[in-house]
Amino acid sequence: MYILLLNVVAMEQLQHFSHEHVLSLVQLQPLQKNENSDTEDEDDGKDEDKYDFVTEECHVGKCKMCKEEIYSFHLCYYSCKDCDYSLHKFCAQLPLTQPNHPSHPGHNLTLSDGFQFQDPGFIFIETFDGDVYCDICRIYRKRFYNYHCSICAYNMDIICATAAEQKMDHPSHPHQLQRYFRRIISQCNACGKEHSGTFYQCITCWFMIHLDCALLPAKLLIQRFTNESFTHTHLLTLAYSFPQFERRARFYPRCKVCGLGFEASNWHYRCDRCRYYAHVECASSMSEAFMSIFMRPGLGKTSKNFKDDDHPNLIRCPFPNESFNLLKHLFINKGELTIERKIDGEIFSHPDPLILIETLHNGPVSLHDPMKRVELLCDGCVRPITDLPFYKCSEDDCGFVLHEWCTRLPSEIQDHHGHPNHTLVLQPQFGCSFGVFRCSICELYSNGFTYECVECKYNVDIHCAFIPDVITHEAHPDHLLQRNEASPNLRKTYCRACDRSMNTQPGFHCPTCDFYLHTKCALFLPGKIMHKYDKHSLSLRYFPAENHSNEYFCEICEDEFNPNRSRFYHCSACASSMHTACAPLKIYCEQSEHPDVQPVFWFLNVKFGRTVEIVDHPHPLTYEHGLSSDGEWDVCHEELQGYIIFKCSRCKFSSHCWCVKKHV
Repeated sequence: MYILLLNVVAMEQLQHFSHEHVLSLVQLQPLQKNENSDTEDEDDGKDEDKYDFVTEECHVGKCKMCKEEIYSFHLCYYSCKDCDYSLHKFCAQLPLTQPNHPSHPGHNLTLSDGFQFQDPGFIFIETFDGDVYCDICRIYRKRFYNYHCSICAYNMDIICATAAEQKMDHPSHPHQLQRYFRRIISQCNACGKEHSGTFYQCITCWFMIHLDCALLPAKLLIQRFTNESFTHTHLLTLAYSFPQFERRARFYPRCKVCGLGFEASNWHYRCDRCRYYAHVECASSMSEAFMSIFMRPGLGKTSKNFKDDDHPNLIRCPFPNESFNLLKHLFINKGELTIERKIDGEIFSHPDPLILIETLHNGPVSLHDPMKRVELLCDGCVRPITDLPFYKCSEDDCGFVLHEWCTRLPSEIQDHHGHPNHTLVLQPQFGCSFGVFRCSICELYSNGFTYECVECKYNVDIHCAFIPDVITHEAHPDHLLQRNEASPNLRKTYCRACDRSMNTQPGFHCPTCDFYLHTKCALFLPGKIMHKYDKHSLSLRYFPAENHSNEYFCEICEDEFNPNRSRFYHCSACASSMHTACAPLKIYCEQSEHPDVQPVFWFLNVKFGRTVEIVDHPHPLTYEHGLSSDGEWDVCHEELQGYIIFKCSRCKFSSHCWCVKKHV
C-alpha cells in the first residue's frame, strides 16, 4: 500500500507547552507502492520474502493530545527521546488561539485541556472540569484538549480542529482524501460494507473509505489473519477493482473464504500466481465472528470429527488409481477364500470355462495400459484390469475377462438401501437392449453385471449395489460423509463436485457442514490417472491449481472450463488439464464431438467393442460410441452421435442399441 500525507515543512526540534522535554521530529518511511500487476511471472516465487507489506501493527503509538494512533501514512511525528511521549505533527503545531475560525467566526477560540497551565511566554489556558461537549462532532470527551469560546460557551475538540489537515494520497483513488470531520455510520467504497467510525472522503467526487480499509496491508498471508483456517502458499495482493471483462473471462470467481461473489468496484485480495481471490474483510478477518454462520460450507480447514479406531474399514475417497475400486476394497481378503484355477463360465452367462491368469505367460493378453493404448476392461465391473490375477475365457479369440474379486460377488442382496422390500439377484447378462441398462442409483448406462429386481424392473450396477453407509473424501477432509437418498427437497442443493442438483440422485452428505457429493462423483473417479497425452500422472482436483493463473483448457476436447465449478485432472509439471469426463481412456470414445453428452464419464460403465448378432442383419455388430460421422438411424431418425450404438464393420449399418431390440 502506498499512502502519503502532504508534507509541510516542520522544525526538527520543538519545545512544546504540553511537555517538559524537547521533542524531536521523527520521519516515517512511506510504504512500498502496490502495483497490482497481473503480468508477474508465475514461476518467479523465490523473492516473495523480500516484499514489504504492512502487518496488523500499522501504527507507532498514540498521540498524547488527541489520543489517536500515529499511523505510518502520517509520514512524521514528534517524539521525546527521554520518555514515552509522542504527538502528531499537526497536533504539535496547533496554535494556542484561533481567531475568527471558520466554524466560529467573530470570536477567538482558546486551547484548553481541563487543567490550568501558565508559562511566561504564553497566555493562560482556560480551565474546565468534567466532560467537554464538542459542538461539531457532538461527542463528550473527558479532560480533552479543545478550543473554547468563553463568550458563547462554544467548544471544538482538537480532532475536529485538525480534520482539515489530515489528508492522504491513496493509490486506490486519483484525488486526495480528507478526513471526515466526525465519526459516522456509512457504506465504505472499498469493501462495500457499512462501517461506523472514521472515514476519509474525496471532496471532488465523494469517494469515501473507512480508516480500517485505508490501512489494509498491501500484501498478506491469509493464514496469519484467519488462524490458518484458510491457507495459501503465496502472498495475496490488495487490488482496488475487479474489471468486468476479467470476471467474465474467469467465470465469475468466488471468494475462497466465504464462497460468495465479488462486486467489480470493491477491493479484494488476489494471488498473482494462482486463481485465488478473497474479499478484503474475509482475508483480513475484518468481518464479525458471528458472520461465519453465513459462510458456504467446506471452504476452510475442518477439525476431524471421528476416530479412526471407530471406523477400521472406512473407505477413503477418491481411490488412489483406476485399478482400485469399491469392489476391490470390499471383497479382497487374502487367504480367506481359496482362488480356483478354473471356473465354469456358465455362471457368468459365458459359454466357455474361465481360467486364472497368474502371470502374463499364461495367455495372449496384456494388462490395461492407457499410455500404450491397451484397454483391458473387466466384463463384470467394467473397470481396468491393471494387475494379476484375473480370469479370462479359455478361448484365445474371446475377450471376456473378469477381476478375481468380481467372481466372488454374492448371488443375492437382501434389504438393499435403495430397494429394501425385494431381493436383488445378480444378473451377469442384462436381459433387455442386449445387456445395456441404466443404473437406478447413479443413472449411468452399463453393460456389465447388474443386481436386478425383476418384479419392479429395478437395476443397479455392481458398484452401486455395495455403497457404504459412510466415507471420507478429499474434497471435504476429516469429516464423515453419510449416505443420503435423493429427495425433491434437495432441488436447490448442489453436488460440490459436478455442481448439479441432489434431488434425483443419491449421494453423501456431511450434516455438520451441509456438504453434498453425488455417489458417482464420490466413488467413481480415481485420485490419479495416467494418460497418453501426458508423461506424468494427473491428479484429481476440485479447485484451481497453485502456480497456474492462466485459463484452463481440456487437452482432449480443447474446451475451456471453470476450475472453481468443475472437478478435473491436472498435471502441475506440464500445466495441463483435462475434464474428468475426457481423461479416463476409452478408445471407442476418443473421437467423440458431442457438445452436450460427456463422452467418457457418461459411459464409464460401458465396455465397447463387444459383438452381438441380430436376426435382421447378416453380420456381427459391435458396441461403439456414436460419432458425428455415423449420421442418424434410419428408423427413428435420431442422431447416433454421443449414444451407445451397434455398428457393422462390413457395411454401413448403424443403430441405437435400444432401437435394434424393437426390430429383431
